[in-house]
Amino acid sequence: MAIETVGVIGAGQMGNGIAHVFALAGYEVLMTDISQDALDKALMLIDKNMERQVSREKITQDEKNAAMGRIGTTLQLADLGQTDLVIEAATERETVKQAIFEDLVPHLKPNTILTSNTSSISITRLASRTDRPEKFMGFHFMNPVPVMQLVELIRGIATDQATYDLLHEVVDKLGKTAASAEDFPAFIVNRILMPMINEAVYTLYEGVGSVKSIDQSMKLGANWPMGPLELADFIGLDTCLAIMNVLHDGLADTKYRPCPLLTKYVEAGWLGRKTGRGFYDYRGETPVPTR
Repeated sequence: MAIETVGVIGAGQMGNGIAHVFALAGYEVLMTDISQDALDKALMLIDKNMERQVSREKITQDEKNAAMGRIGTTLQLADLGQTDLVIEAATERETVKQAIFEDLVPHLKPNTILTSNTSSISITRLASRTDRPEKFMGFHFMNPVPVMQLVELIRGIATDQATYDLLHEVVDKLGKTAASAEDFPAFIVNRILMPMINEAVYTLYEGVGSVKSIDQSMKLGANWPMGPLELADFIGLDTCLAIMNVLHDGLADTKYRPCPLLTKYVEAGWLGRKTGRGFYDYRGETPVPTR
């Protein structure tokens, strides 16, 4: 089976990035979301990000124009049923993802491959809600998708070898690098990264250091390009909390208990950059620590 058409569910930070890289690689992309406004904003952002690539001579203007011409949008989830590969990139809540797959399955071609960009949720469990667990995989891109090179490939217990091999070829065509991960909570990257971020929040919670001193210490002392609290804001504090809850529930180990301060920020709606306030306040000209 050759993959030529790709459906992307979700036009947010991850979804529009996935659409961007697939269109540049020559695939026909159909992106869906629950609102036209979200789709319009996604297209504007993709155009802006590709224009930046043109200005940096990463791609040509002709390549950009051709790629933008390969991206279509729809408000109807069923329209994605005729694509060869579907990538779900909705919010990191299992009930939402399950509902999406249950609604989509009746409209799929027999050979369509289903994947989820989940950063932590069981692939085996998601696959069990579909009619094709052998053609279902975790397809985890890193944020920001056009920049980050890694893609985690996660097989569920029923995923067949042909599906894995085909998606590995897709990653190669995108010019990215695949890493195989087993279907355990949070896989590889977030199994390691999120507890580190959570520990940084505990360090703030316990008064060991301020937001500024924690981030500065890790940037200058551990050579991190971004401090852990700055990174949490970039990822989204709601996503960080969701992944920590998956780790805590799935592995039943107290070392994965989400920091109460992280929970408090999420309850306040301070989710990071996307809401204008998290561990930093982004509403002014420069970010200002909130603690």
